[in-house]
Amino acid sequence: MTVNTLPTSAQKNLPLLGRSLAELTEWTESQGQPRYRGKQLYEWLYSKGARSLEDITVFPKAWREEFAANPTVEFGRSQIALHKQTRDGTEKFLLKLDDGEIVETVGIPTSKRLTVCVSTQIGCPMACDFCATGKGGFRRNLEKHEIIDQVLTVQDVMQQRVSHIVFMGMGEPLLNYENLVGAIAVINKDIGIGQRNITVSTVGIPNQIPRFAREHLQVTLAVSLHAPTQQVRAQVIPSADRYPLESLMDDCRAYVDITGRRISFEYTMLAGINDSAEQAYQLSQLIRGFQSHVNLIPYNPVSDADYKRPSERAIQTFVQVLEDSRIAVSVRRTRGLEADAACGQLRGQHQMAEKQVQF
Repeated sequence: MTVNTLPTSAQKNLPLLGRSLAELTEWTESQGQPRYRGKQLYEWLYSKGARSLEDITVFPKAWREEFAANPTVEFGRSQIALHKQTRDGTEKFLLKLDDGEIVETVGIPTSKRLTVCVSTQIGCPMACDFCATGKGGFRRNLEKHEIIDQVLTVQDVMQQRVSHIVFMGMGEPLLNYENLVGAIAVINKDIGIGQRNITVSTVGIPNQIPRFAREHLQVTLAVSLHAPTQQVRAQVIPSADRYPLESLMDDCRAYVDITGRRISFEYTMLAGINDSAEQAYQLSQLIRGFQSHVNLIPYNPVSDADYKRPSERAIQTFVQVLEDSRIAVSVRRTRGLEADAACGQLRGQHQMAEKQVQF
C-alpha cells in the first residue's frame, strides 16, 4: 500500500488526527516538549477518546492552557450535531465539521461486533436515482482526518470497541482515493482494526478498481451493480452511461486476478425495476465464473423517490434463482429504520429543519 509521508514543513497545518506515531512525536518535539509526549499524544488520540489537547491530562497544565489560548494546530475532531438511537440498537450520528458541513455515520452493533458505516464525501456526485444522498447533491470530499473521526466518534459514544468498518456511507469512496487509502492505513495500524474487517463499496469509477487492486490491501471490495443489464443500470445510475457494464465487469475480473480476493456484488432491489426472476437469472450469468458473493438489499423508501420496496415473495424468488445457479447470496435486512436508515435521509431532514428555523 502506498501512503506518502509528508515532510515536516508540509504538515505544520495538518490536523493531529491522522498522523502516525513518528509524526506526532516529531510535532511534540517541535513544540519544545520531550520525545515521550508523542507516545502519550498517540495513545490519547487513538485509544482514549481525546477530542482536544486540553483533554490530555498527562500533559503539563501550563502547556495545555497555552495551547487553548493560542492553538497552533487543529486537533481534528468533529462536533456531534445530532445523535439518534433505534430500538434495535443502531445509532446514527450527524457530525458537524470545521467548515459547518454535516456528514453522517452509523454504528451498528450485534452481540459480537460493532460495525461503523463510514462516509467519504459530503453528498455524492454519482446521483443514483434511488439514493437520498445522491439527490442531495455533492459538496466536497472528506479529508483523511474527517473519515477517521467517524470511527472514533462512534467508538467513544457507544463505549464499545469498533471491530468492522464498511465504507458504505455518503459518497463514492473511489472518487476520494488518496484520503480513502490514507484513512484505511490509520484505521488499520493506529486504531487497530484488521484490514479483513474493512469493506469498501463502489458504484464503479473507470480505472479505479484495478488501481485499488494494486494497493494489495486485504479489504473486501463491494461493487454496487443494482442491475443485470446496461439499460436498467443506466436508468438508476446516471454515471453508468460513462462506464458500461461490460467495462466494469472487466475491471472486476482484473481486481480478482491481481488480489486473489472475491468481490461482493451489492444489488439494491427496486420493485418492478430489477427484482424479477428473469433479472435474477441475468445477474447469475453476468457474474458467473467470478469468485464472488451477491448481497441483496431490499430498497429503503426515500421520500422524494418513486421507487418501492419489493415484496418478500419477490425477494425469495430472486434468492432461489441465484442459489439454483450456484451463486452465493445473502439478503441484508435493514437496521435502524426509525432513524431514517437510508443514507442521506437524516442529513437531509436536519438541513431542512435548519432552513425552516432560519425562515
